[in-house]
Amino acid sequence: MVSHRVLVPVKGGVADESAVRLACNMAQKSKGKVYVVYVIEVKRSLPLEAIIDPEVERGESVLDQAEQFASDADYEVETELLKAREVGPAIVDAAVEKEADLIVMGINYKRRFGEFSMGRNVPYVLKNAPCRVILSREPVPEAKDK
Repeated sequence: MVSHRVLVPVKGGVADESAVRLACNMAQKSKGKVYVVYVIEVKRSLPLEAIIDPEVERGESVLDQAEQFASDADYEVETELLKAREVGPAIVDAAVEKEADLIVMGINYKRRFGEFSMGRNVPYVLKNAPCRVILSREPVPEAKDK
């Protein structure tokens, strides 16, 4: 699969590294562009333009870390900090804006009510993305009582 424009949403989790590296490897074959985005979810009680310093600092730190992952893979990425009411639609909008032909999402293995859960953003992106989506899920954590 040739990917010329790859979008990688990051959130500061363990899965970010594998997602960024996978995107860089896939884009490298076609000398494509990798866009890494961090979405700040702004509460409805605040205006979208609200300055949320702790979240902006966290987002910039996560994007810096993503740039380092890409640098370790010998690739250069473009990063962007986005503000939105909801993360899923912001990722889909970014894919449309960047004309991405692939979204690579890293997800952690999470359980909710005893069942594996992808949360609400991953299913939204899978359902609405205008391009291919690859999920890079982290391994199932080992039970601590073994």
